[in-house]
Amino acid sequence: MQIYQKTFSELSTIELYQILKLRSAVFVVEQTAIYQDIDDIDYESTHFFIKEQDEIVSYVRSIPYGVKFEDAASIGRVVSYPQVRYKGYSKALIKQAIHYLFKTESLIRIEGQSYLRYFYENFGFKVISDIYLVDGIDHYKMELKKDASA
Repeated sequence: MQIYQKTFSELSTIELYQILKLRSAVFVVEQTAIYQDIDDIDYESTHFFIKEQDEIVSYVRSIPYGVKFEDAASIGRVVSYPQVRYKGYSKALIKQAIHYLFKTESLIRIEGQSYLRYFYENFGFKVISDIYLVDGIDHYKMELKKDASA
């Protein structure tokens, strides 16, 4: 398994297209969430992904401090095609994104879908909110402090 890591400007047009296609297929079509996926946060994010046969099949973005949350870095758009789920791709990408962010940051805050609460807790994230809706899907706000992930 090879993990690719690129800034927005380093992404090829094909990679960008495949990322947007993957996010749309899962978040909009599979999860039936009507929302604006393409946002300006992608410009400032670092993008991590895994390919199978030259197709991006799993993806996550790391978001610098002050972009999504004014007092924390973040990780988002964690997504994999159904046929590659349970291969450990998302887990590997999240670990890489955490490692990358903790080189310069000490706090990561996410908005995790509620059904993935325990998945994120396995990385050390702690729930810091009640359940709330984002685009019609239950979420928790969760945080991971640098010293907690060691």
